[in-house]
Amino acid sequence: MNQIQKKYNWNLTDLFENKEDFYKAKEKMQKDLKEIEKYKGILCDSAENLYQCYNIYEKILIDFDKIYSYGMFSYHLNMADQEGIKLFKEVENLSSEFSTATSYITPEITFTDEAIINKYLEEDKRLKRYERDIKDTLEKKKHILSKEEENLLANYSEVFSGPENIYDILTNAEFKFGTLINENGEEVELTDATYTKYLKSNNIKVRKQAFNLMYKKYSEYINTITEMYLANVKQTVITAKLRNYKSSLEKATVNDDATIKVYEALMKGVEEGLDTNHQFISSKRKLLNMDKIHMYDLYVNPFEQKEDKISFEEAKKEVKDALAILGKEYGEMLDIAFENNWIDVYEKPNKRGGAYSSGVYGVHPFVLMSFTENKRDVSTIAHELGHSMHSYYSSKTQNIIDSQYTIMVAEVASTVNEILLSEYQINNETDKKKKAELIYELLEMIRATFFRQSMFAEFEKTVHEKIEKGEMLASEDLNNIYYKLNEKYFGKDIIIDDEIKYEWARIPHFYTDFYVYKYATGISSAICIATKILNKEEGFVEKYINMLSQGCTKKSVELLKMVDVDLENPATYKSTTDFYKNKIEELEKLI
Repeated sequence: MNQIQKKYNWNLTDLFENKEDFYKAKEKMQKDLKEIEKYKGILCDSAENLYQCYNIYEKILIDFDKIYSYGMFSYHLNMADQEGIKLFKEVENLSSEFSTATSYITPEITFTDEAIINKYLEEDKRLKRYERDIKDTLEKKKHILSKEEENLLANYSEVFSGPENIYDILTNAEFKFGTLINENGEEVELTDATYTKYLKSNNIKVRKQAFNLMYKKYSEYINTITEMYLANVKQTVITAKLRNYKSSLEKATVNDDATIKVYEALMKGVEEGLDTNHQFISSKRKLLNMDKIHMYDLYVNPFEQKEDKISFEEAKKEVKDALAILGKEYGEMLDIAFENNWIDVYEKPNKRGGAYSSGVYGVHPFVLMSFTENKRDVSTIAHELGHSMHSYYSSKTQNIIDSQYTIMVAEVASTVNEILLSEYQINNETDKKKKAELIYELLEMIRATFFRQSMFAEFEKTVHEKIEKGEMLASEDLNNIYYKLNEKYFGKDIIIDDEIKYEWARIPHFYTDFYVYKYATGISSAICIATKILNKEEGFVEKYINMLSQGCTKKSVELLKMVDVDLENPATYKSTTDFYKNKIEELEKLI
């Protein structure tokens, strides 16, 4: 591989020089797990025991972060490679060993008199480093089971991840969607990474082909995928019940450091703003000059004159320029990310689809994406680097235990970057048609992130509630629920094609229960934050960076209050709808 190619690929030697070093680290960690097990049964006998256990735990966590990441990244680079599959299975087994070896910690703390734990915290100042985690453990006391039960659940952790792992292999490594005829009359293969590109085509035949091919494949496996998904939901529902939560939603929001009130406030705000979303769909139909539009027409930008190609180097510069408003250190770290293999850029055979950023404590974040030279990929870079910079600031400031911020807060950082990029592009564009195109793209981002993810969240809530009531569901039930939600969210100015009922089956985030609502809360928070940054409110960037540096030292809802965002207030979500409506009006005035 030449130097140019290397520049755009992960350098896994940042984690381990070779597999030999990986296996040495794995062996060392397994020995350390035996050390930490020595405190089982005596953890809370003294402040010394509590400190020594946490001290070893912190060191193991740092090692495990590197070991697990190495296995996962190797696998994701080629999900059909047998060595990579084996490596990932090994780290998953190690994850199970880790969970089992440390499963006694939480129960022993919770079953000890709280006054004794507080006495230890007061006596031994070294425990200050772990005080937040210890107090959070005490707070969740009513949801902790006996030592034996916790150990049993820990032993089942690998089994619980089975549905998601099977789904990943099936849809990423084994699904072949077939070929379509592109705009140039060429026969090309449809992949998960190129699907959105073809849906954005100005050629309706290309869009329709891509849409039909995608959902034809999912329809063929819909019963299998249904069983995988329902198995995942059932284990979540059962676990929530075992842990004395009122529902799986309560369990999810508590673990997010959020509340059901946040979820309800979001749903209320979205419900009240659906007319505005219908207004945008209606405008879209008129702009496309069509009597009726289909679901495969949703992603077309009517102002796009031709497919905009952009090189990765051009995309990189645009992201850096747009985010310069976040300060010198932020900009310098972006340079380091781009020049030091933080990003695996291009699509490869059997490479995991989608995009993510995964921070590795003491090393650096790793970003996976499949750059296709589409201008939307620029937003993906900005989005994932928002996660990366959050990881950078959090890891720089906090120990590994306190650096693990919740996903609810993480989606704020990523979406702030997307909005800053969009506004930068709009404000620096002099061509009227191009400016309209960019405003339209921002509207699409809000539609997809606020309304679409909320629709996903409503689907999840409905399915979980039905399972909690003991209802028996089949693929037809899930398809019908999803189809009706599309009717509700998109309105009457669009044909809700029958094939869309299978779309739920291609959403991998559904295997992390109640994940998607945080995209919607995230964009609402981000709109509030980005507006203040763009208005250059004095001291606000520093306030924002300080929030990113807190990790999980405060609850998510409280962290966001540091930047004047209240997720339990429906007004926060009305602000999003108002922003959306204003952008629709700005677009209509421009054209």
